[in-house]
Amino acid sequence: MAEFVLDPAFVATSHLVADLPLCEARLQDDVRYPWIVLIPRQPGLTEIEQLDTGHRLQLMEEIVLAGAAVRAVGAALGLEVDKLNIGSLGNVTAQLHVHVVGRHRNDPAWPGPVWGHSPASPYGPDALAAAITAAEEVLEN
Repeated sequence: MAEFVLDPAFVATSHLVADLPLCEARLQDDVRYPWIVLIPRQPGLTEIEQLDTGHRLQLMEEIVLAGAAVRAVGAALGLEVDKLNIGSLGNVTAQLHVHVVGRHRNDPAWPGPVWGHSPASPYGPDALAAAITAAEEVLEN
């Protein structure tokens, strides 16, 4: 059986936060949005329908948990989360992944989608440390 390999695009654009029972949870490197990407650690997946029923249920639980972590990241950054956006697009990076994005009414893309809106604004060291710590506190408990 093939082993799970993380697409290099995720390594280039995000930071590892936690290994959940099903997914690797990564903080998207854009300080404007509290944003976690969940990538199921199973090889060759491109669609949610490829997960068995138990893993689909686990993915939903991890999405809800990631939403709580996104809200914690927002609080750590002083960004109130008005709405959670959840999406599994895969048009650019085919490997199955789910975005959990915290949106606020003053973010640069509001009310439109964040994808393709503008180039990312990478985290500085202090904000990155605060965001990862906030997410870890939710995801690892």
